[in-house]
Amino acid sequence: MPKLSIVIASTRPGRVGLPVGQWIDAVAREHGGFDEVDLVDLAELDLPFMDEPNHPRLRQYTHDHTKRWSARVESADAFVFVMPEYNYGYNAEIKNAIDYLCLEWAYKPVGLVSYGGVSAGTRAAQMIKQVVTTLKMTPVFEAVSIPFVQQFLKDGRVEANDVMETSAKAMLDELTQVSAALRPLRRS
Repeated sequence: MPKLSIVIASTRPGRVGLPVGQWIDAVAREHGGFDEVDLVDLAELDLPFMDEPNHPRLRQYTHDHTKRWSARVESADAFVFVMPEYNYGYNAEIKNAIDYLCLEWAYKPVGLVSYGGVSAGTRAAQMIKQVVTTLKMTPVFEAVSIPFVQQFLKDGRVEANDVMETSAKAMLDELTQVSAALRPLRRS
């Protein structure tokens, strides 16, 4: 029973990440490739800046917020990171959330939904691949890149175009396949 976790990276007031995350959450639930979809909003998760005294690879967590985050990540079979681009890179909150843990991420695929201006967040998406592959995650090739994201917002909701819908389906199809292929590695 595969589980998909969608992580909304942006936490700032007035953020676009929330409606983008809600849109991809609805698309993923309709897609049907995963039995469960967990929408994680880092603004609600409210992880402090890394405050664990031990290296994450030891899994000797001292704080309840880390233990809860660990269990949530551990239970997922695949991820989608919904992320903005800040100054040609990804935002600090997603890096902090990733860095809290280590082994929980291993052998799980990740799809990237990026957004921004003319670059559609693609520079942030490229940069985060260096981080996730170090944790033995597999970024899938298919992605959703939303340029000039404000044009797709109507009354606080995303009104996706055909390219976004097609890209989302392709990414979710790939996540389903890669998640199944990596499953034996997650069990070892």
